[in-house]
Amino acid sequence: MRLLNAFASLFSSISLIILCLFSAPTFAEKSDFDIPTLAKHAYWLKLGHYLPQTFSGYDSTIDSQTFFLSPHGKTEPKQELTATIDALYHADTAVAQATQCRYPARYTWLESQAGRTATLDCPELERWKKVLDPEAMTLVFPTAFMNNPSSMFGHTLLRIDAKDQTRNKELVAFAVNFAAEPNENDNAALYAAKGLFGAYPGQFTVMPYYRKVREYNDIESRDIWEYALNLSEQEVNRVLLHLWEMQNATFDYYFLDENCSYQLLALLQLAREDLQLVNDFPFQAIPSDTVKTLANNNLIETPNFRASFGTRLLNMSEQTSPIVFEAAQKTKNGDFPDHKQYSAEQLAAIYEFTYEWLNFDFYDQGLPRDPYAQRLTQLLALRSQVSAASPFEPVANTSVAPDKGHGSTRVGIGASTSKYRPDALSLEWRAAYHDLLDPQDGFVPGAQISFVDVAMSHDEDGKTQLDKLYLIDAMTIAPKKRVFSSLSWNIRAGFDRLPTAHEQSSRWFAQGGIGQSWGEADGLHAYALWSTALSHGDASDDQLNIATGIESGLLWQLADDHRLGLQAQYLPLLNRDSLSQSQVDMTWNWRITSDWSIRSKARYQHWEGEEMSGQIMSYFYF
Repeated sequence: MRLLNAFASLFSSISLIILCLFSAPTFAEKSDFDIPTLAKHAYWLKLGHYLPQTFSGYDSTIDSQTFFLSPHGKTEPKQELTATIDALYHADTAVAQATQCRYPARYTWLESQAGRTATLDCPELERWKKVLDPEAMTLVFPTAFMNNPSSMFGHTLLRIDAKDQTRNKELVAFAVNFAAEPNENDNAALYAAKGLFGAYPGQFTVMPYYRKVREYNDIESRDIWEYALNLSEQEVNRVLLHLWEMQNATFDYYFLDENCSYQLLALLQLAREDLQLVNDFPFQAIPSDTVKTLANNNLIETPNFRASFGTRLLNMSEQTSPIVFEAAQKTKNGDFPDHKQYSAEQLAAIYEFTYEWLNFDFYDQGLPRDPYAQRLTQLLALRSQVSAASPFEPVANTSVAPDKGHGSTRVGIGASTSKYRPDALSLEWRAAYHDLLDPQDGFVPGAQISFVDVAMSHDEDGKTQLDKLYLIDAMTIAPKKRVFSSLSWNIRAGFDRLPTAHEQSSRWFAQGGIGQSWGEADGLHAYALWSTALSHGDASDDQLNIATGIESGLLWQLADDHRLGLQAQYLPLLNRDSLSQSQVDMTWNWRITSDWSIRSKARYQHWEGEEMSGQIMSYFYF
């Protein structure tokens, strides 16, 4: 028995010595870190997506608790760092390695802080990186899409560019996308409301780039701008290591601030320790503004332009002769041309134009695959039999890139004069983002979305009042073309004032219309909408009024810096005889610089009384 006890004691001593020998380096490594200092380090705060709170402390924009190692990791960077170091340098090498492979960006950074180069033994991570084969990154900006509430301001995503990638291989690269994950049963109104208040989870996903091009370029017919990022291969690797860490991380998705563009900036700023990209967006993150932030940090190059289906089709239609256009219309409906009646060049134009036109309708109208897919294949076969070069010139990029447009937030100061009211000083503020009279460069022609547009005045009698609070004022008036016709519509809701017998009386209202537009968005442009409005307030003796009638306008882009507008509406009330809401605006917007405009307006209003007024405003965009 004594011999057994002696052997057990000897075995225990040897085991302790071996454990100390193998554990000593681990404990030494833990002591290398000044946790109180590192917990406040800007890069550690970026790794945890921590933002300082109003009075004290931090809170991470990541909302899934499983991302954090500490139970209080979402709000305590120091506790999360302590838990991270404990796990990364755990005495059990299996635990340490598993944690290092789960958090490779954290481990790589901590090793660098200790003066060492991280060595990762993570087969799954290496297989993932081998598939991506990363060398560079490109920021991708699909332009605004007015028929989707989450894309009204545009969208941004990343493309991971492989080492052997050429322009022809870009579509088979991989894309990094951040998006909300909505309930499929939610309608557009519920989708917009939930998106405003963060009711949807958002998550990063990696997918083939061609899928996003097909979605944006083809199905939604949105032009795409591709900005190569000025990042080294090592910096790209830092971004991807953190992306790996966020495979299962979820965020509350907010349309206005913590959206796709904001989260991409939060990801990209991991490329370098000195980058603080999200600091420019404490309240809202409009995609075009985030591109400007990248430009201000010298992170983007001159973009490539990828024309949408609609842009390519319109370009071809403008080069098509009346004879070819008529033949293409018949061919699209299955009445193929007699080769004896047309030259080889005309036949080439007919088949190419018809193919693009039918393909556009296939995506735009959601046509059934059969028989249209068969007809598209037949058109390609017929085109291959014509020995003639393509008669069409490619799309010439004459558009202005989104980062060159005006800022999304607008402040205005000016003066107004009225026939029946004292002269007044005016102050305006708009949270976002663009209206039809603003400078059009960098924005989708014929599209408007003003979000939280406020106007106040202080008159000569010392009276200060709220004149306008438009919660939303959105409109799309893409002109009708011979190859496609887009429906024009608008929606407007909020607070304003109408002239009564003695003053401008207040009301709350909601208004929407639908109709058609004609002309050229960059020239002379007209629209007409059948519009209906609901209103309630002092202006209508606190009754609920229903009015319906016509809203129309004429817009003219006069040279590069001058834009004129004549807009009117006539809405007779359905529930009150001999009363109608009428308004006529004549507006001139003069662009001084890309972020400064002077706007003058003359207005006539009729409600229970009449009012004629004039106003001049100086608008600053940022």
